[in-house]
Amino acid sequence: MRLALIGTTYPFRGGIAAFNERLAKELIQNGHDLTLYTFTVQYPSFLFPGKTQYSTDNPPKNLTIHRCVNSINPLNWISVGNEIKKKKYDIVIIPFWLPLMGPSLGTLARIIKKNKHSKILSIAHNIIPHESRLGDKWLTKYFTNHVDGFLAMTKNVMKDLESFNTICPKVLSPHPIYDNFGESIDRNKALKHLKLDNSYSYMLFFGLIRDYKGLDLLLEAFAEIKNKKIKVIIAGEYYSDKAPYKELIHNLKLEEKIIEVDKFIPDSEVNYYFSACDIVVQPYKSATQSGVTQIAYHFDKPMIVTDVGGLKEMCPDGKVGYVVPPKSDKIKDAILKFYESTDKKKMIENIKEEKKNYSWSNFTNVLFSLIDKVKN
Repeated sequence: MRLALIGTTYPFRGGIAAFNERLAKELIQNGHDLTLYTFTVQYPSFLFPGKTQYSTDNPPKNLTIHRCVNSINPLNWISVGNEIKKKKYDIVIIPFWLPLMGPSLGTLARIIKKNKHSKILSIAHNIIPHESRLGDKWLTKYFTNHVDGFLAMTKNVMKDLESFNTICPKVLSPHPIYDNFGESIDRNKALKHLKLDNSYSYMLFFGLIRDYKGLDLLLEAFAEIKNKKIKVIIAGEYYSDKAPYKELIHNLKLEEKIIEVDKFIPDSEVNYYFSACDIVVQPYKSATQSGVTQIAYHFDKPMIVTDVGGLKEMCPDGKVGYVVPPKSDKIKDAILKFYESTDKKKMIENIKEEKKNYSWSNFTNVLFSLIDKVKN
């Protein structure tokens, strides 16, 4: 089939870009002709909370990427929409993750569909955002009104979709494994690269730091851990005010037990952090799904996740990790259970078996079942 995907890809960075590029490679490997359309302007600089939107890694190989979409210029939406409309792709995939993108992506979808041939599919990462703003529902509704079918990756997102669009077909498939960050490496080699002492055990909090991700809960939990041979690696750029977290670390006297890497971790460095740690902790206060879970699966790392959103769907409790309420005392108990009484080798074997359910081939099979529904 002739396919197009409109969304974040290189030179932009982040989980959505990594997802889109990995999906594109899978579809091309399966024999389809796919073109990627990404942004010239993704977020206006004054709305972007990080240091840069751009990747420092090399461009992905064997992908055709056109930078042409300006998310804030309506005239651009019309011209790019007409350009893609003329191509008459069989399917145009438009991932959705943020209401701010509703006007641009919704307008592109509306124009493209006028060719009476292309069908619009959306992979819904989020429908209702973690940090809501005035107008979110209207912006999301504008986008969903112009889509022919949806793929959700958690039951929560599927439920949210139903509140916006009750007509179009919808399918559910869990977030596939992020297997595009290299292979696991020897723990000592990873620790040496990161300049960390190999006499300690390490827990990992990974990814962009926003308030809903519950770093404060992890810090409060860790302050109650008396084992002096465990440290926490916080690897990710602050997208929220870092001052309260710095103050909390100071007040809890954790300075010597926390390794802070306050930057966006490039793809080429991800394997070092996951290879260095014993367990990945996601103490989120709210969630849909998380790409961090799928990176942990790739590197065969046990997880502690909170019982919010779709996290528990991806982490069978007691099998590949532990699922706990988003409370610091419960997170503490799970940490102690992991280090003091868990059969870690058995848990890792369970992870290797469980992650077979999250292959990209399974995901694309579900995606094409949706294509069959919208084309019939």
